[in-house]
Amino acid sequence: MTAPAMTPKPFPDGVTATRERMDNDSYRALFRAVGEPWLWTLRLVMDDAALAAILSDDRTETWVVRKNGAAIGLAELDFRPENECELAYFGIVKEATGQGLGGPMMALAQARAFARKIRRFFVHTCNWDDPRALGFYQKAGFVPYQTAVEVFPDPRLHGHHSPDTAPHVPCLT
Repeated sequence: MTAPAMTPKPFPDGVTATRERMDNDSYRALFRAVGEPWLWTLRLVMDDAALAAILSDDRTETWVVRKNGAAIGLAELDFRPENECELAYFGIVKEATGQGLGGPMMALAQARAFARKIRRFFVHTCNWDDPRALGFYQKAGFVPYQTAVEVFPDPRLHGHHSPDTAPHVPCLT
């Protein structure tokens, strides 16, 4: 994406989004709550010092979506690539999906990304993500530019997630 494609959208009553500086434990708890159904793992196994460096970097913006005070969503923007912004993590806890939060979250992410001088805003997704993710990103204005095959060990086999996590993804042992 090279320009914002969405206009600002309000969150429903009782829902807010704020930029927060989170400590590792709070961040990982939210990361797990949002990403566990999709086998998000990287930040769970990342060295504490490396994660703290990312979270405290002024080129990283962590936006937390809260409903009645409880953290239910995460939008993390990474401006560390020169003149670019990666939507590093974006999601809502499974229980809050379908409540009209994705559009306002994405509009916020686009507004924040293009508030800085960038030439490109990009996101990575994969077939482990919610099956609606790619269509959602395209509807938001992202255009696919590359496909790739990545092979890595299933995180359930190494104890990063329980064996019954993400039953939609076959676990090959």
